[in-house]
Amino acid sequence: KENPEEPTPSLVFGQLFHAMALQPDTVWEQFIVAPNVDRRTKAGREAFADFESQAEGKTVVTVDMVEQATDMCEALNNNEFARKLLKGEKEKSFFWVDEMTNEECKCRTDVLTEIGENLIIVDLKSADCAETEAFMKSAIKYGYDFQSAMYSEGVKANTQREPLFVFIVVEKKPPYAINILQADKLLIRRGYDLLREYLGIYHECKTTDNWWGYLGRYNQINNLALPAYLAKEVE
Repeated sequence: KENPEEPTPSLVFGQLFHAMALQPDTVWEQFIVAPNVDRRTKAGREAFADFESQAEGKTVVTVDMVEQATDMCEALNNNEFARKLLKGEKEKSFFWVDEMTNEECKCRTDVLTEIGENLIIVDLKSADCAETEAFMKSAIKYGYDFQSAMYSEGVKANTQREPLFVFIVVEKKPPYAINILQADKLLIRRGYDLLREYLGIYHECKTTDNWWGYLGRYNQINNLALPAYLAKEVE
């Protein structure tokens, strides 16, 4: 929190896509489109200065980003099942207290909906590749298993119901292919193990005021070793 990272263009695009897909009525309260002007000219500099005066407090995006996100939203709207899943309550925050650590927790679901007797958490993702195997690797790399477990825990704590967790993944390039994937029990179980580990670490650091980093909780020097394939050459 004290040292926030600068948002990458990819992160900004993801935020724009989410806003356009889930909260289209308030998109331009959060974002503003940069003008395509030549700032080497007087007119261009004046136009850009006027833009900067209006952009304060908003996230700047490009015309290309808006066009790309618009096409992706159209692909979503053309998919009957995705359209149905996205009809629920959007961007709802849930608060609860973890029973084991007594730490306060929060999550914010993209969509919470009901189909039949099922309560479903829907999470919208943009990806370079929405193919099932490729997205599985992304889910592990970016912690979507942890996310699915934590969000499920938060919704269950507030509703006393066991939700399903479904990802809607939209590719970023034409034809903006869509995949819909339900997180299975093993994926969520691994995520829950990570949740317990991370909450335990956070609670310990907070309790002891020892916010350890690369040297570990005991402040030990690490061993810099060759990777196995190079070690074999030396041996």
